Amino acid sequence: MEGDRNLTSVTMFVLLGISEDKELQISLFPVFLVIYLVTLFCNLGLITLIRMDSHLHTPMYFFLSALSLIDICYTSSIIPRMLADLFKDKKMISFIACATQWLVSSWMGQTECCLLAVMAYDRYVAIGNPLQYSTIMAPGLCWRMVAGALGCGFVSSLIETITGFELYYCGPNVIQHFFCNITEIMNLSCSNPFVGQMSLFVIVCIVIGGSLVFILLSYGFIAASILKISSMKGSVKAFNTCASHLAVVTLFYGTGLAVYMHPSSGNSTKQNKFLSVFYIIIIPMLNPFIYTLRNKEFKAALKRVMKRAVHLPH
Repeated sequence: MEGDRNLTSVTMFVLLGISEDKELQISLFPVFLVIYLVTLFCNLGLITLIRMDSHLHTPMYFFLSALSLIDICYTSSIIPRMLADLFKDKKMISFIACATQWLVSSWMGQTECCLLAVMAYDRYVAIGNPLQYSTIMAPGLCWRMVAGALGCGFVSSLIETITGFELYYCGPNVIQHFFCNITEIMNLSCSNPFVGQMSLFVIVCIVIGGSLVFILLSYGFIAASILKISSMKGSVKAFNTCASHLAVVTLFYGTGLAVYMHPSSGNSTKQNKFLSVFYIIIIPMLNPFIYTLRNKEFKAALKRVMKRAVHLPH
């Protein structure tokens, strides 16, 4: 019986992809390639600028550079393979490669949730306790927070990967997605996926739900602090310091929760693919623009770096 089980075990999965329309897939290639290149260029540019300009060596920009690095790793775990698959009739991926892709993408995604919570706390300290901000948000604490976010994301994604991919898969092996999504994969299991599904649910509640609750609490305290500011100008300035972060949180959690909380239906797969494209491909590209377009400090830093570059000896 054990020999038969091993002989019939799935060793390869087939990704259905963005669409089954070959012409549409080929036409989407330049669009997604440009988006990916812009994501890499903007996030790497943001990290480089923060490193080069001493005026941006603050906790807020430190966390922002960490967020950019996570976005680069997040998109790079999925998009390059997805781009290559657009030209393939049969999008095969090995069992190990599929597990690895989910581990890395889930790790980065859950780390981003934790990091967004850390950034919300940073904004609360900056607005609620500005006189002690530099003391509280010391460099050592900032590094530990980022390391904690990475550690939490890795442990939770490792548990998801182990419980999901240790299930028995005997066929069918077609994943109804353009990447190795654990919920779609567990639906293909020939064994009872209850433990894996419960593990996934608990992790989503603890990591994603917990991060969201922490963010909401932080913004509740931020709102209370802003209301205590007597001048209108001071209130507006305080709100502007966290408006970009709030926009990113709304986009990331809004689309992410829409995917995981969406009830199963005939059209749910197509809708989930569309939402996944948004939070995996579009949001990492938008994040640098959201944080920098209306940021006077960032624009001033960019001018300083460009001025230094122009005056460098050739």
